[in-house]
Amino acid sequence: MNFLENYDPLLKAFWYIAIPVSIFFSLQTITTFIGLSGSESDIDSDGSDGGEMPFEVFTLRNLINFLLGFSWTGISFYERFENKTILIVLSIAVGVVFVALFFILIKQILKLSEDNSFRIENTIHKTADVYLSIPANKSGKGKVQISVNGSFHELDAMTLSLEKITSGNVIKVIAVENNILIVEKL
Repeated sequence: MNFLENYDPLLKAFWYIAIPVSIFFSLQTITTFIGLSGSESDIDSDGSDGGEMPFEVFTLRNLINFLLGFSWTGISFYERFENKTILIVLSIAVGVVFVALFFILIKQILKLSEDNSFRIENTIHKTADVYLSIPANKSGKGKVQISVNGSFHELDAMTLSLEKITSGNVIKVIAVENNILIVEKL
């Protein structure tokens, strides 16, 4: 790295950080996209956070992201700032922003892996609209329209009530038996 010989020590330090970190980041990105990355240690595979952050703050990936933002900010703005303390503070701030952006990006990616498949058990305690009248006392089936995980479903329903529930009424699901909703009128 002969081109660094005439630079100030601070600018040299930024370059000495930027070059290997950029190479490592490039390799890390390539291995991630071709599926060779061991990123499971950085984030939970099921995407749940259990009340805590879904990823750790102090990881090699976050260190690389921080150093990438830190070093390239220092190189980019070296000539613009006479006061090098301000430059270092700005570089640290951009490094922290890089880590924060990584957290936001990973959080959005984890949302894509959520399991939103329909399970009839998820209808219990939800309200629905009666579509086809429900005969009294489990003597026949009617139909209800219910929203689960943001999508509407038309499902068979029965009631234990002694009176028929007519179309247009709002019901509450109290149980599920053999893929048929057991409902009560609200």
